[in-house]
Amino acid sequence: MNRLLLTTATFALVASALQAAEIRVLNWQGYGTDQDFAVQAFEKATGHTVVHEYFNSEQETLTKLRTNPGAYDVVLINSSFTPQIVAEGLLAPIDTSKLANFDDLDAAFVNNQGLNGDGNLYGVPWAWGLTSIAVSNSDFDTSPTTIEVLWDPAWAGRVSIRDDAVEAVQIGALATGQDINDIGDLEAVRAKLAALMPSISTYWGSENDWNQFMASGEFAAATYWSGSASRSISKGLDITFVVPDEGAIGWLDGLSIPEASTQKDAAYAFIDWMIDPAFYAVWDKDGAPGTANSAAAAALPNDSFNKAVLGDPAVTAKVQFMQPMSDETREEYLKLWQDLKAAQ
Repeated sequence: MNRLLLTTATFALVASALQAAEIRVLNWQGYGTDQDFAVQAFEKATGHTVVHEYFNSEQETLTKLRTNPGAYDVVLINSSFTPQIVAEGLLAPIDTSKLANFDDLDAAFVNNQGLNGDGNLYGVPWAWGLTSIAVSNSDFDTSPTTIEVLWDPAWAGRVSIRDDAVEAVQIGALATGQDINDIGDLEAVRAKLAALMPSISTYWGSENDWNQFMASGEFAAATYWSGSASRSISKGLDITFVVPDEGAIGWLDGLSIPEASTQKDAAYAFIDWMIDPAFYAVWDKDGAPGTANSAAAAALPNDSFNKAVLGDPAVTAKVQFMQPMSDETREEYLKLWQDLKAAQ
């Protein structure tokens, strides 16, 4: 019997002792938890039903949790935003004893600063990835090794970064040799980004936009997300994802349970399903981000994008993971970014 069938059988036994519930999940659209294969199997195994609602930004997530207490049972939160939500009393501490797959999670992710507070875990580490650079293979015979490719005059007018203030400033921090979580010389970042602005063809805002610009030849090199690069490559886009010598921005997403949830047991069952290697093995083929489950990562085939790229210790050694950031710092970065765009 394969792992998925074993898991299904296990959940069926557990579900027989629980009353079927409706689980409401708050997440980005198309981001794992709403995969048809996983939701349908979970519903069949447990008798629970899963209803999704979506957000378009982390700030919208906070607003929804503030204004709709009790409306959600599982919520996807980036670890850099989790402390703010915890501080407002909106998340319940995680009872790890209710997660059969918890012991397989990578300890480095479990101990991530953003997911922990006051001795409690508030988010189950689930998916992670990088913000780095992808290049068109039709333009590059050899992949670049430095972030300076974005500033190379040879590609002026054919480079891009995402229209996001924090991401832009952190790219500037990498390019100036600084810690993305402790930028000591913001003026150096401003100057570096100002020098980049004339070379940018357009800013991108979504994966779909990025794919269209790259496919049309408008981009030769652009910042991109590792999970998106995996999906783009699987769909036939001829690109290479590069982690330059200067490093990359790492991010970690966790699955949390709102304090006001009335279906916490069912929520735990759903989260355990989402961190199961059997789920990830299928999702990985569809362009998933990296998994926080070490057993799932080890079981991937060698030609998996996530095993080849995110599983390379030489790559991960260069990653700087995003840490919690104050509202004041976010506002400072936003003003810097808006000023730079207005000056063009």
